[in-house]
Amino acid sequence: MTSCETAAPDFQISVKPSERSFSAMPGETILAAGIRQNIGLPYGCKDGACGSCKCKKLTGTVVHGTHTATALSEAEEAAGFILTCCGVPHSNVVLESRQVTSADAFAVKRMPARVTSMGKKSPDVMQLTLQLPANDNFRYHAGQYVEIILRDGSRRSYSMANAPDAASHGATFLELHIRHMPGGKFTDHVFTDMKEKEILRLEGPFGSFFLREDSTKPMVLLASGTGFAPLKALIEHMQAKGITRPATLYWGGRRPADLYMDPWVQAKLAEMPHLRYVPVVSDALAEDGWTGRTGFVHQAVLQDLPDLSGHQVYACGAPIVVESAKRDYTQAGLPEDEFFADSFTSEADKARTATAA
Repeated sequence: MTSCETAAPDFQISVKPSERSFSAMPGETILAAGIRQNIGLPYGCKDGACGSCKCKKLTGTVVHGTHTATALSEAEEAAGFILTCCGVPHSNVVLESRQVTSADAFAVKRMPARVTSMGKKSPDVMQLTLQLPANDNFRYHAGQYVEIILRDGSRRSYSMANAPDAASHGATFLELHIRHMPGGKFTDHVFTDMKEKEILRLEGPFGSFFLREDSTKPMVLLASGTGFAPLKALIEHMQAKGITRPATLYWGGRRPADLYMDPWVQAKLAEMPHLRYVPVVSDALAEDGWTGRTGFVHQAVLQDLPDLSGHQVYACGAPIVVESAKRDYTQAGLPEDEFFADSFTSEADKARTATAA
């Protein structure tokens, strides 16, 4: 750099109504800058696919990278909404955003983890238990996720299926539920070559999906497939903290085997009188002998609760399920700020995101 050259300036990001502020380096997304400085902005996939990080831009200029139209439509962008996960500031920016408070934002860490047990819960779901370093109290909220860093630097995201200790918010082990995606770089390895004692590299915690404990509203816990994992952690957390708010778990799958921890849920019902459970199967075959609810799981909620104005919803799973639920539930009276989601975007979903920009 010559004496007459100057570095591009950092931009200041201010968040209303919390009045918190932080800086973004040139070319850095708003979300990445917030995570780097322990600012708890809401987010989910970090890839422009789920829309969880969407918020209102009050002033400033933000240029978006690749994202889906379902995460942020042209009309929403024209109205001043942005996605912080792929929005790069080109000036100082003022945002209006719900966010994790500073006391609730745990620092992101990178650490090794040893595979201590593996167990198939269904033909295409593996339950992994990972031992964390003994001297590292990994703190997270039930509902958050970690990223597994592969040898080539690529990453795969998985929600913790176990709650941390209720007092310390820490854990010495993590439980993950891995669905096999044929041809998947990581999941093929899990289902064919992975052995106990293998070392994985993790980074986290990430995500703003966690139980809002300041509310007394009854809750709908909506899961499709392995979207059950973070909700399992939420249920464990509720039990450990003695939270007795009414909660109904709606868990959907194509076949009964997709409800791969049904016995675990049934056991919790006996221990937690405020928890209800509605399993839903969309494509049962005659040999399944299924006699329970059928159809799409998000629609089962509306069949039971046509007015959602007094509820909170926590939704996890396939993007189509999360997107349909948010659209239909807000039409059924659910306030938008009472819908919390973790959309499970696969590498195929992310590829579609890149082509949708």
